[in-house]
Amino acid sequence: MKLYENEISSATSRVRIALALKGVAVEKLPIAILGAEAENRQAGYLRVNPLGLVPALLTDERVLITQSLAIVEYLDERYPEPPLLPGNLEDRAYSRSIALAIASEIHALIPPRIAAHLSTIPGMDRNGVADWNRHWIREGMTAVEALITTRRTGALVVGDTPSVADIFLFPQAIGAQRIGLDLDQWPNIADIVSSLRTIPAFADNAPAARK
Repeated sequence: MKLYENEISSATSRVRIALALKGVAVEKLPIAILGAEAENRQAGYLRVNPLGLVPALLTDERVLITQSLAIVEYLDERYPEPPLLPGNLEDRAYSRSIALAIASEIHALIPPRIAAHLSTIPGMDRNGVADWNRHWIREGMTAVEALITTRRTGALVVGDTPSVADIFLFPQAIGAQRIGLDLDQWPNIADIVSSLRTIPAFADNAPAARK
């Protein structure tokens, strides 16, 4: 399998964490996603993935899978151990809901292509873009904290075993810290992230800082 990725991408980080938890090695193909020369918006990569996004996974059967949640669930079904979704039906749905809250309600508003478009709006400067990002991350993470507070029973989002919810929460929390948001305002998230940092699959595959 081949993974089209970028080391600063939190969406890529999710897939890399899942691969590490499964103990699955893939060929990694770096795709630049920042600046005017970003490869992901150029014709060569668009022929691979018309969405122009990372990550994308090319399976051994030459099938391209896009979107990090779809890739993570594909890996979970192809390599069942250890499972990335809880056994209980309601917990499985809850784990997915946390993942989707992050992917669809937070991350979708702050990737580089959104920042690039915001920068074209008259009066919007770099500080304005940073304020935009902080606003949506703060609002989204506050909601996620509230959801976790109602159900948390262990060290992680669902019990004591890493799930899809943790795989999505961890990179987003790292990104929040890097733009100056203190995780302590979300006590459950801060505690979960502290626990996840002790797991090599998470610690070794966090999104890299932008250079």
